[in-house]
Amino acid sequence: MNFIEKIFGTHSERELRIIDPTIDKIESLRPTMQAMSDEELRELTPKFKQRLADGETLDDILPEAFAAVREASVRVTGMEHFRVQLMGGMVLHQGRIAEMRTGEGKTLVSTCPAYLNALAGKGVLIVTVNDYLAQRDADEMGQIHRFLGLSVGCVLNSMTSEQRQEQYACDITYVTNNELGFDYLRDNMAIYKKDQVLRSLDYAIIDEVDSILIDEARTPLIISGQSGKSTKLYEICDMLAKQLEKGEASAEFTKMGALMGDEIEETGDFIVNEKDKVVNLTEEGIKKVEKYFNIENLADPENLEIQHCIILALRANNLMFRDKDYVVKDDEVLIVDEFTGRIMPGRRYSDGLHQAIEAKEHVNVQRESRTLATITFQNFFNKFKKKAGMTGTALTEEKEFRNTYGMDVIAIPTNKPIARIDHEDAVYKSKKEKFHAVVEDIKETHAKGQPVLVGTITIETSEMLSKMLKKEGIPHTVLNAKFHEKEAEIVAGAGIHGAVTIATNMAGRGTDIKLDPESVKLGGLKIIGTERHESRRIDNQLRGRSGRQGDPGESRFYISLEDDLMRLFASERLIGIFNALGVPENEQIEHKMLTRAIEKAQMKIESNNYGIRENLLKYDEVNNEQREVIYEERNKVLEGDNMRDTILRMVNDVIEHSVNMAISDEVPSSEWNISELHELLLPIIPLTPTDYSTGTDNMKKDELIHKLKEEAVKLYEAKEAEFPDAEKIRELERVVLLKAIDNKWMNHIDDMEQLRQGIGLQALGQRDPLVEYKMAAYDMFDEMTRGIAEDTVRILYHIKVEQKVEREPAAKVTGTNKDDSTVKKPIRIEAKVYPNDPCPCGSGKKYKQCHGRKGMTL
Repeated sequence: MNFIEKIFGTHSERELRIIDPTIDKIESLRPTMQAMSDEELRELTPKFKQRLADGETLDDILPEAFAAVREASVRVTGMEHFRVQLMGGMVLHQGRIAEMRTGEGKTLVSTCPAYLNALAGKGVLIVTVNDYLAQRDADEMGQIHRFLGLSVGCVLNSMTSEQRQEQYACDITYVTNNELGFDYLRDNMAIYKKDQVLRSLDYAIIDEVDSILIDEARTPLIISGQSGKSTKLYEICDMLAKQLEKGEASAEFTKMGALMGDEIEETGDFIVNEKDKVVNLTEEGIKKVEKYFNIENLADPENLEIQHCIILALRANNLMFRDKDYVVKDDEVLIVDEFTGRIMPGRRYSDGLHQAIEAKEHVNVQRESRTLATITFQNFFNKFKKKAGMTGTALTEEKEFRNTYGMDVIAIPTNKPIARIDHEDAVYKSKKEKFHAVVEDIKETHAKGQPVLVGTITIETSEMLSKMLKKEGIPHTVLNAKFHEKEAEIVAGAGIHGAVTIATNMAGRGTDIKLDPESVKLGGLKIIGTERHESRRIDNQLRGRSGRQGDPGESRFYISLEDDLMRLFASERLIGIFNALGVPENEQIEHKMLTRAIEKAQMKIESNNYGIRENLLKYDEVNNEQREVIYEERNKVLEGDNMRDTILRMVNDVIEHSVNMAISDEVPSSEWNISELHELLLPIIPLTPTDYSTGTDNMKKDELIHKLKEEAVKLYEAKEAEFPDAEKIRELERVVLLKAIDNKWMNHIDDMEQLRQGIGLQALGQRDPLVEYKMAAYDMFDEMTRGIAEDTVRILYHIKVEQKVEREPAAKVTGTNKDDSTVKKPIRIEAKVYPNDPCPCGSGKKYKQCHGRKGMTL
């Protein structure tokens, strides 16, 4: 804490003091709300809406609206919002991020701002990380909103477009980040307005906001179609990659070094930069690749695909590790989420990396798909007029939230003081000593009956630790990506006395570990971290599984000087000092310098990752600007706008471009190359050459363009006259334009991705890659829009009255990069049964106590 914070408090404390009077007002309304009947409480909703219609603002009615939700919650769920939960709700209403510790009831917090903002009638979206949470929260929290007269929807992966429309039309809709993003992309691929499902992007409350806006920010959402590219090249490149020798560079290559003309001596065929996860071929390696493929120059444009594939093969073999980054199951490569440790079914690495890994692991190499539409979460969520977020860990990334999303982070105090004891890190010289100490700690803790949750970063570590515990005869449960089906069952038992649970980071989110009375007496859940994660947030999430709502608990991380974090990012000088100390085997090293070094290493990585995301955003902003233009034009078509003026503007653009290409400004009319103009223009606009090419003596270029435009409009009017029904030609214009936009845009997405992959080479030429990318992207977009105009104009001038032209998708969608390959349960279309409703089976019990229990079906 710095000097100013000591005097005036932290940013969060100062902001919370500002909203304290409003919280007092909400709490003072408690008796008033309690005195109301259910019907009177419900009648507040139309009254609030009327007050908004009469000119009051959401802030004007906030205290009463929040108080109404608080009372409704007591009556429907038995839960009453704590003061700190009301604070969190106000922060969410303000479009900020509320950082609230695990177990503080974030789901209930969202009910107040969701209700208040839904009164404006534009729809509120509550975004969660998976279908289970979306359905659970819609069922449980939705009861409060339904009691107050609002409609609540839930969008699930298996729903049809019609069902999605119905759910999004509700006042408040629960949906996952992936479904919401893909629905936005699908809406902008729709060929009729009626096929679109989303309303306006007005207000979103994002649960686990750091997971969605930070951890997933670098992974774009991609909707794919089938590609015709062969997969054989991946297998050939993999064979070559396995033959090439890994070398080393004499110094780390930097951009500044390139500018200064530094030379680097390289050995082997390729260099792996483990820190930045980059692979580069050496000169010797390039020669071997050229010889292998019998080509003269690997850098030639026609060899771009070979160059790309060999780098992918080297990355797959040297930077992507089985049982850490992915697992192989049933002849399939499945990605493991580095932050949660969960397998991500249906998800694939993009740009051919997944195929390279498939070739490496000798499983079936799947055909590459073609990108039909794509967007990043960074750009998607910035489209909302207002957005807010909740998480247990956000302050470490506050700078990024503010700079990228315009959202600041407010830390909300806990309802009860935190009773968990966080011990100093235990540091050992080697991994072997560290894991020996971990097992001894587990043995001691288990002997007295205290539950233990052991957190690991990789599947490999969790399985190794499991073997060590088996040798010691300690009963335990392993929860990792290979056994994620049993997750809920395993987590539910992790707080029972005597339980030992080993978990990858998947136990870090969305899991509520409750203690039994015996565990409370024994000191609560003990967290043992076997390694520090690159991100402090992930460590904090693991710690946060213990000590919820004032429960006792403790945590300790075990570290060795051989851990990747220390090996790659900690100071060599520091590690050298501890090596020189001659610490005896199995002795724990404790020193503040080490603790600081670990935190500095994590901050260094976080800063590096933020820099990567920030850089990617700059590139993606270029794509986003272009996407906005294309989607706006598409929407005009879908809205049924009259596109005639747009078509005639395209006609004018085609004419101007053709004339400018064929005729120079400096050349007199007597030397104009009219035949070249014919070749450029007539295949698109079938004018009769004599209409404009005669009488051009002493004519100026502008006069020629004007004359051509006049003749082209006359010709188009003649084409219009062929259609007795004027609306038919208007619909044809929309159909043709839509198809041209979609076809060109899909090709453009692929071209932009290729451009981004190769633009880094500009740094070698002492140019800024981003500037070069923007310039090239602008030229490519200009070329694409010209292509759209030419295709549209050509077809419309040549179309026949008897031709049947209908709207149809430009390409068949084959899937997304985040599809769930598990069997989808059918969605019920009949009336929804809520937990407190009577069970439809006729037992007389509430649904939640009968067939609503987990695992039972009607």
